[in-house]
Amino acid sequence: MNSVSEKEKKLNLALTKLKNLNLKNSDIKKDIENLSNQKNQLEIEKQELEEKYKSLVTDYDDLSKKLEEFENQEKVEQKKHLELSEKIDELNQETDILLDEVDKWQT
Repeated sequence: MNSVSEKEKKLNLALTKLKNLNLKNSDIKKDIENLSNQKNQLEIEKQELEEKYKSLVTDYDDLSKKLEEFENQEKVEQKKHLELSEKIDELNQETDILLDEVDKWQT
């Protein structure tokens, strides 16, 4: 974007200098018109780039939010997985204790 701004400034400076010249020469008038057209084109391009940039920023924000949601969901899933593993471990321990008790009663 800097290059567009720099070009625009240079063109504005050139236009100012050309306006101060004697405009009797038709080549100078054509040059001024060309520079003016280039300036207008650059302004249009600048506007388009700014709109694209805004769109990209919006897309980035949306994707960042989605990523954060996925990360939060993954944390919740990991927590659930850990809790389930702990429950399974507890049940295994209780099962071992019950088996030991059964063994005691049988002997």
